[in-house]
Amino acid sequence: MNTANKITLIRVLLVPVFMVLFMIDNTMCHYAALGVFVLASVTDAVDGHIARKYNQITTFGKFVDPLADKVLTTAAFLILMYYERMSVWAVMIVLTREFMVAGVRLVAAGDGNVVAASMWGKLKTVSQMAAVIATMLLLHAERFLGVPAQLISDLLIWISVLFTVISGIDYLAKNWHLMKLK
Repeated sequence: MNTANKITLIRVLLVPVFMVLFMIDNTMCHYAALGVFVLASVTDAVDGHIARKYNQITTFGKFVDPLADKVLTTAAFLILMYYERMSVWAVMIVLTREFMVAGVRLVAAGDGNVVAASMWGKLKTVSQMAAVIATMLLLHAERFLGVPAQLISDLLIWISVLFTVISGIDYLAKNWHLMKLK
């Protein structure tokens, strides 16, 4: 297993650590969870950079890297929904896109094809991670700063949902030929 793939797997292993820390109803634990989430998010850029720079792009990495992103962001979205900081509708739209893309990837894999993430998919992931980080930062800011945290969080989350929908449409359009409609 190469370095890029090991870093991707570290991202997956950080997810339960993030979840446990965030589920502890304590401000310091929430900030520790934020630190873990930021670290996990950074590994997404690092593993991709290493894979490209050192020619470590593998079929395993093309499969696991987007899966690791989905596991991380979905865990964060579900926790934010639990804390009533994210709409169930936003989560449902994101999950619908993710299941649709996973289905297309499965069909492609059945034909021996691996479909890499597009620029829209990468923008979707970055916008989701940024929205989660901002929402987590703002979770406790209301009490101290009087900031309309929920409004700002909602705006950032719905922007990420918009990118999620656009990337899903782009993904489906580019890979429609894989769906053998008979």
